[in-house]
Amino acid sequence: MSIREDIASNIHSVIDGISSPDVKLCTRQPFQLEELSQQQYPAVIVQTSEEIREDQELGSGAKTRSGTIDFVILGFVKGTDSNIDTSRNELITAIETALETDITRNNKALDTEITQVETDEGTLFPVGGIRMVVRCMYEYQAGTP
Repeated sequence: MSIREDIASNIHSVIDGISSPDVKLCTRQPFQLEELSQQQYPAVIVQTSEEIREDQELGSGAKTRSGTIDFVILGFVKGTDSNIDTSRNELITAIETALETDITRNNKALDTEITQVETDEGTLFPVGGIRMVVRCMYEYQAGTP
C-alpha cells in the first residue's frame, strides 16, 4: 500500500472510532443522504483531495520527495432534540480532537492539521452538514507515494 493510502486509511479509522458523538457511519465512499436512516447519523465521508509534491533532493540516485495532501471530510448530523448547530459543532470538535491524538498518522506523516471548517448554515435542515479540510505533510522515495 502507498503512504498516501495508509494516511487516508488512518484518518478513516480514527474518525470511525469516535464515540462522542458516536459516529455511526464512516466511509470513504460517497452516499446519498436520502438513503440514510435516522440510526446512521452522525455519518462521515473521508475523501482524498488535492496534493502538492516536490523534490527534496536533486541529482542522481534515489530522490526524497515531499507531499502535502488534503483530505476532505464531510460530516452529517440529524436534527434531534438538541440544536442542530450544537450537533455540528460537537462533530467538528470530536473529529479535530481525534485527529490531533496522532498527527503522524501512525508514523506515515510529518504533520496533520485542520486547515478549513465550514457548515451548511442550515441549508440541509433537518440534516446539518460540515466540511473540513485536513492537510497532511509526508515524505517518500520517488516512485513510492
